[in-house]
Amino acid sequence: MTAAMQELSALDRAIINRLQDGIPVCEAPYAELAAELGSDETTLLQRLQALKAAGYLSRIGPMYNVERMGGAFTLAALRVPEARFDEVAAIVNAFPEVAHNYRREHAFNMWFVLAVADAADIACVLSRIKAATGLEVYNFPKQEEFYLRLKFDV
Repeated sequence: MTAAMQELSALDRAIINRLQDGIPVCEAPYAELAAELGSDETTLLQRLQALKAAGYLSRIGPMYNVERMGGAFTLAALRVPEARFDEVAAIVNAFPEVAHNYRREHAFNMWFVLAVADAADIACVLSRIKAATGLEVYNFPKQEEFYLRLKFDV
């Protein structure tokens, strides 16, 4: 067990594990979640803020199936010179259509997911990213979808 893992309290671990199964859809979701965990809403909200501030959580929010709502998404990649990586990441992340990006040890060292309201907008946004970064953007649209129920017990 790492030192960082040891810093988490039993409640913190329970919160992280429980959040991986979703948040109750009800009038008071945090109160219900807190009750499930044997806590209260105020404590839960404080722990969520602390876990986010410490970097254990990056975001809490819904996962949308953009295609079912009429939109589209794609996976894209860039070959970014190491000296420009942080600069290019900031440029890419500034686009509201970019859901998230990843650094990889590969010739294509920056990968990002692009989500748009209309499939026709993908080419336009990728073109704007190319213009803003001065780098070729490689588009890898989904050919087949797989659903993996991945959960990490903390």
